Amino acid sequence: MRQVDHFIVGGGGGSAARTHQIWNPSTGEVQAEVPLGDAALLQKAVDAAKKVQPAWAATNPQKRARVMFEFKRLVEANKQELAELLASEHGKVVDDAHGDVQRGLEVIEFACGIPQALKGEYTQGAGPGIDVYSMRQPLGIGAGITPFNFPAMIPMWMFGMAIAVGNAFILKPSERDPSVPVRLAELFVEAGAPEGLLQVVHGDKEMVDAILDHEDIAAVSFVGSSDIAHYVYKRGVAAGKRVQAMGGAKNHGIVMPDADLDQVVNDLAGAAFGSAGERCMALPVVVPVGHDTADKLREKLIPAINGLRVGVSNDPDAHYGPVVTPEHKARVEGWIDTAEKEGAEVVIDGRGFSLQGHEDGFFVGPTLLDRVTTDMESYQEEIFGPVLQIVRAKDFEEAVRLPSEHQYGNGVAIFTRNGHAAREFAHRVNVGMVGINVPIPVPVSYHSFGGWKRSGFGDTDQYGMEGLKFWTKAKKVTQRWPDGGGDGSNAFVIPTMG
Repeated sequence: MRQVDHFIVGGGGGSAARTHQIWNPSTGEVQAEVPLGDAALLQKAVDAAKKVQPAWAATNPQKRARVMFEFKRLVEANKQELAELLASEHGKVVDDAHGDVQRGLEVIEFACGIPQALKGEYTQGAGPGIDVYSMRQPLGIGAGITPFNFPAMIPMWMFGMAIAVGNAFILKPSERDPSVPVRLAELFVEAGAPEGLLQVVHGDKEMVDAILDHEDIAAVSFVGSSDIAHYVYKRGVAAGKRVQAMGGAKNHGIVMPDADLDQVVNDLAGAAFGSAGERCMALPVVVPVGHDTADKLREKLIPAINGLRVGVSNDPDAHYGPVVTPEHKARVEGWIDTAEKEGAEVVIDGRGFSLQGHEDGFFVGPTLLDRVTTDMESYQEEIFGPVLQIVRAKDFEEAVRLPSEHQYGNGVAIFTRNGHAAREFAHRVNVGMVGINVPIPVPVSYHSFGGWKRSGFGDTDQYGMEGLKFWTKAKKVTQRWPDGGGDGSNAFVIPTMG
């Protein structure tokens, strides 16, 4: 059986006492296994990082940028391999996997401009003969703990910025689909980075705790479920670390009566069901404003959802593939059961879906639930599967209130032709990322990504200038050069050669 080993200087240290199975979600078969490391293995990675990081930090930003440029070129050259490998372990279709890689590369592109981004501030004459300037310096060793749903994009979000500014980086990817992160680390060394600068360790909670407790790891970035994000944030901060921890979501799509419903249905088909709904920026709740809008939208949604093709990850005609594990399939179907028991109307039922020839795969059919209300647990919690819930709002005020009062505050979208309504909504809604006629409002790489409330713990967002600030510390210098020499005179003397 294929083994996905740690990527650390000196290797993983032999066979592991504990391993984790890696499934092929399309077939339901175990295709590989990954060793689960411990604190001793992490120490090996930290020791290697400590040796290489000072010299990397002393390397001028232009040379660091050249490594990032070459890494970008290598990822692009190997993009098909990465996408197919990603799809085989995660289950998302290959086209979607290409998008996973590409969105990570966009942050690498931003990191290629690190010489410009790192320029500090300067004030001449802040006082009599006094100048003040600032610089941003690396923290030392950073770490990232990343989820299964974007095994290429989110690691590159983290290590791209962290390394470009001068840190060493230790990545702990999800044990469910770890092969792509390891391959990215291999390509990073091939791009000219010194060994030990980017390392990959595998593990479960034991490894996470070791990272959070290690005194030589200065900062930790995390993406995952909200309960774990909160745990990571509290434990990491208690250990004196800088921590950003991104959690779950329950993104709403507000549909105003004047919206183009055909466009809304097209957007929802991708936003709610793409990647089998396994993404924190999915749009699993649609909020039509007014009963007429709700009835018209539902009428258009039914044939569109029934027309979605569910297939294996390498099916070029499939709209989405299986979910990642059998446990996750059971969890998603359990939420549909819960919603039905709570009184939601199951308009389209994806439970028990079976794909001919791949009956053991972890497939969940597209599901549409109507008459969902805010007191239902299935509305309050993140389902993270191909399930779209309709929550009817009587007016604009209620539509603003629903996402604003929800425990999650990652993303929200409004569909309308009315500029005033869109502007008012964007200003008032209590959510971190807003789309106006954009169903998945993930900001481009030179802005930043981050939600509010239980969707994000910490004060700094991912990537962009926010990422640069997270992975660096600011040093402020106030200087004065008084006239005169050591004799106490005030004469200004120009030094001469000789």
